[in-house]
Amino acid sequence: MRRIKNVKKLTNNPYLNLYELQATGRSGGEFPYYVASRRKNEGQIKAVTKDNRADGVILYGVYGEARDRVVLIRQYRYPIGDYVYEFPAGLVEQGEDLCAAGIREMKEETGLAFTPVPAGAFSRPFFTTAGLTDESCAMLFGYCEGIPTSAGQEDTEDIQVILADREECRRILEEEKVALMCAYMLMHFISSPEEPFRFLNAD
Repeated sequence: MRRIKNVKKLTNNPYLNLYELQATGRSGGEFPYYVASRRKNEGQIKAVTKDNRADGVILYGVYGEARDRVVLIRQYRYPIGDYVYEFPAGLVEQGEDLCAAGIREMKEETGLAFTPVPAGAFSRPFFTTAGLTDESCAMLFGYCEGIPTSAGQEDTEDIQVILADREECRRILEEEKVALMCAYMLMHFISSPEEPFRFLNAD
C-alpha cells in the first residue's frame, strides 16, 4: 500500500520549510502529516526520494595532548529560548564533502582546526528526529587543536566554546540543557578514560 499519496509545500524559507503529506494509515484512512525539511521542493524530500544524503555534520572533537577534553559549544537556541550544550555542527553545502564541511564548521564555530579520523559506518547519515523532520546528519570524529575564538561566528550566532574534561561533562549532564546526540556521546566520553575513539576500530 502506498503510504504517501501527495506532498504540498506550505512555506518558502531559505533553510527550513514545512510540507504537508497526504498520508495513509494502516486501515486505509487518509490524514495530513506535517514535516519540516531542509529540501527545496516537494520532489526532493526524503519521503519521496528515499535518498538519505546528510543535511549536516555533527563534530565530536577531542582536544589536548592527553586527549582528555571534548570540544563543546554552549549555544543560544531560539526554539527553546535558552542556551543548550551541543557539539559543533552545521549544514553541508551543495557539492561539499562531509570532511570538508566538518573542518569548515569547526573553524567557523570554534576557531579550532579539526582533523577527522576514519570512522566508516559510524559516520554515515542518521536521522535526528524522524517524527518531525527528514533531516539527517553524519557524525564526524577527530582531533582539535588551536586557540578557541568566536571570530568566525555569524552575528545571528551566540556561541561559547567549552573545552570540557570528564568531570565537567558529568556536571553538564546532571545540571544543564543538553542536545540528545551530545548527551549520548558525553556518556561515552566519560566512560572511556582511554583513547576515546577506540570503539571506531573495534572488531
